[in-house]
Amino acid sequence: MVEAGKHDINTNPSSRTESKQKQGSMCILHDKEDLSRLEMVQKLAKDGCRFLQNHSKGPERTSESDEAVRVCLRERGHDVLVLQRMSSEQPAPSASARGGGREEARNKRYVVVSGTPEKILEHLLNDLMLEDEQGTTQGKDSDTLLDDFLLTYPVFMSTSDLCQALLGHYCTKRYRGKEDRKEALERKRKVLHLVSQWVALCRDFLREDEHVKLFMKTLCRYVLDDLYEHPALEKDVRELQRLYQLHRRHTTDEYSPQRKSKALFHQLSLKENGLQSRGTQRETKEVLCHMYITMDSYLSMRAHAGIVAQELLQAVADRMDVPQGELVLVAVTYPGGRLLLQPQDRVFSDSLRPVGRLHICRKDLGEVLNPFTDNSELQQRTARMLSLNTWDVAVALTNFDWNIFDSIHEQELVYFTFSRHSSAGHTVALELLLQRCNEVQLWVMTEVLLCPTLCKRVQLIKKFIKIAAHCKAQRNLNCFFAIIMGLNTAAVSRLSQTWEKIPGKFKKLFSELETITDPSLNHKAYRDSFKKMKAPKIPFLPLLLKDVTFIHEGNKTFHDNLVNFEKLQMIADAVRLIRQCQKDHMGNGIAQKSSSEVRAYIDYLHIIDNQQTLFELSHRLEPRA
Repeated sequence: MVEAGKHDINTNPSSRTESKQKQGSMCILHDKEDLSRLEMVQKLAKDGCRFLQNHSKGPERTSESDEAVRVCLRERGHDVLVLQRMSSEQPAPSASARGGGREEARNKRYVVVSGTPEKILEHLLNDLMLEDEQGTTQGKDSDTLLDDFLLTYPVFMSTSDLCQALLGHYCTKRYRGKEDRKEALERKRKVLHLVSQWVALCRDFLREDEHVKLFMKTLCRYVLDDLYEHPALEKDVRELQRLYQLHRRHTTDEYSPQRKSKALFHQLSLKENGLQSRGTQRETKEVLCHMYITMDSYLSMRAHAGIVAQELLQAVADRMDVPQGELVLVAVTYPGGRLLLQPQDRVFSDSLRPVGRLHICRKDLGEVLNPFTDNSELQQRTARMLSLNTWDVAVALTNFDWNIFDSIHEQELVYFTFSRHSSAGHTVALELLLQRCNEVQLWVMTEVLLCPTLCKRVQLIKKFIKIAAHCKAQRNLNCFFAIIMGLNTAAVSRLSQTWEKIPGKFKKLFSELETITDPSLNHKAYRDSFKKMKAPKIPFLPLLLKDVTFIHEGNKTFHDNLVNFEKLQMIADAVRLIRQCQKDHMGNGIAQKSSSEVRAYIDYLHIIDNQQTLFELSHRLEPRA
């Protein structure tokens, strides 16, 4: 809110230095005609602000471009908000189409360049539109500027601060002077609309936040109190309840003084119980569990976060064809600590991290951490892999990746890039898919390098080339990259005798697939190919993170103590790719039916993660000449 007192608004940029010496708020407009178009200036004018116009000739403008038109708001001698008018040639920042007159009006909007968190939020509320078509469907009908703010606000504003600011905007008159009933209703509805969009977009991150629980209780209490004076708020409060899976049993005319307290208690009890019940969903989250069966190789298994030692031992015993009673689970904590897990001990902490490096060992060994190495599963692995249908393998790999990718939220990339709250479970799904990509690459290397005979090794590489092609056809570029990179690693690519035996058509196919992974021209081949694919699809996640990191490291987050919102808009635009890839226009996913036999194999990948061991296996298969 602009402070009381004198406000100077100057239309000549050359006089900015002179005006900086004055106290109050200052806006710099590069075009005099913009005064009639800028809502903020109109609000300032209501408060009796002075408009100063310098008639000296300013710098010549060589074109009619709007790009240079910026507005700078100052308070107490400091910049607090910088806005830029959108180019009239650009479409309005909204995903939904509008009528011609309304579209033209939207083209005159000002977007945030930088500012304090409070002023950015105030501008967003000023800029919100409440027409029915402005919508509740995220990504289509919501305003892009609002979406940018909601995706990136954790960079510069805590959730607690945002809750307090929203309550302040809902309860406090924004502008000095008298506010009529219509303006008050509009202000309250805008806050409720923003909250609805926020909850719909970030529900997974908010459901366990105590500040949000208290905020929602308080806001609902204020809305219920306001229903007497503003019955139109009934629709907005219903929307909030719908987002939190609540069902109100009272209509507007039932809010009598005698019933209000009871209704409020009933409503908040439902809300609190709903939040608590959803809080337990975290226990059903899946993790990738690494169970080391040798010192440098492990079984990768997808498990629920609450899994206990006995369940893991049973899964490994079934997979390795060993009686469960002969096995124990040991967690190696760093540095060098050893913990023998009891049958009902949990393997993962509340932050979804394992209690240590997990080793499966035999009970009868004198040294408990001397794991077994001789088992029938390792001897028969090549035969099993060669017996599987390549399309079915690709389907199982894609389904595995899709289950993880579909649960990733765009905001996870923001948390991951800015390293905020990384230990609070905000990036679990993202880290899981990155881990899976690395595992598939190591799995390809492991399968090839553990294959002892030349002819079977050739068959295995041919099979992996076909699986990679099928993953591309199924629009799983994350797994596609992992397989191609696994075949291109030094330990596998150096097997010249093996690659010489690969038929020409497979070499040609592999070369075509390799072209897509070519990193030249900023991965142009991949980007062009991926752009042509229809959604739903799974992108190569490490490259998306690289793009976001490049934006982050190439631009300052703060300029003169102001949030560089232009940078955050670029990041929001990049991470929205996740949302665009997760569903098609019908809301369909990418998962298909897969063979139970293949799924059982893919769900328990045996992986060697020691690079030295992999190179030793490679040189054992084909020694240096």
